[in-house]
Amino acid sequence: MNASRQGAADALRTLPLSMLRTFEAAARTGSFRAAAHELCLSPSAISHAIRGLEDALGTKLFLRTGRAIALTPNGETLFGHVARGLDELRIGMELVASHGPAMLRLHSAPSFAAQWLLPRLPQFLSAHPQIDLRLAANTDYARFEYNEFDLDVVYGQPRSEGQVVVPLGQELLTPLCSPALAQRIRAPADLLHMPLIQSDIKKIRWPAWFELNGLPTPALHGARLDRSFMVIAAAADGLGVALESTLLAEKEIRSGRLVRPLAGMEKEIRYTGHFLTYSKSTRRKHAIEVFKRWMLEELGRSLQ
Repeated sequence: MNASRQGAADALRTLPLSMLRTFEAAARTGSFRAAAHELCLSPSAISHAIRGLEDALGTKLFLRTGRAIALTPNGETLFGHVARGLDELRIGMELVASHGPAMLRLHSAPSFAAQWLLPRLPQFLSAHPQIDLRLAANTDYARFEYNEFDLDVVYGQPRSEGQVVVPLGQELLTPLCSPALAQRIRAPADLLHMPLIQSDIKKIRWPAWFELNGLPTPALHGARLDRSFMVIAAAADGLGVALESTLLAEKEIRSGRLVRPLAGMEKEIRYTGHFLTYSKSTRRKHAIEVFKRWMLEELGRSLQ
């Protein structure tokens, strides 16, 4: 180990945790004064703690211009690690202190969360009160290496290195529309003259469906949306015909707001669109196994 790394290691063994909390607050708020207010300290105490940390590590963490501060490159690097470390400490202390349910942090693709998962969560939470499930949804993949989430439901083929990947079954992708609009559709060729709702992030889109059904792709002038839950809502409101998954639209199909006008007449598209992933090195194996088993059982009923 070189001298600088040995010095950093020695500093870490003697640094008080309060100094790192002070650094995290100042870096996150971008202000010594705001950090002082948050931690109930004086601005001079914040400044003194930061200087002590910089001296211990042998590097500048902030650039100071008058009252303004900004992280240096080394400061930005340290902030990422310290923020994650403090978050892990908080989570661990909450779990130990509360003696409550095991926390499971789930990330999901937005439309899967809104259309399929949320309506079923009351059943899961009722059946498994020992699990405290926390859900977040966006189109980014969960970064397990940063320990942000325990599970991720992704749309499209996920990254697989260091992860367990569980396919969530084959979905039927088919034209869906309101019952009123369906009265004008008697054959696949009728869609050449219908308003077609486009989905900007769908892996399989209208041109693939027309090609499979032996038809030219018409000029697409319908609404363009970037989330399946919006496409499904627009189709149910009569805005046009959507090419969507019956798994995501099952609530609207069951209620009669959406129908399949070409059931039995089209060449169907079936594909695996969603995957459940989690880290191979996860520490929450039991809670993950409980949730995975429940999800696969529910999907088995949905996809029948």
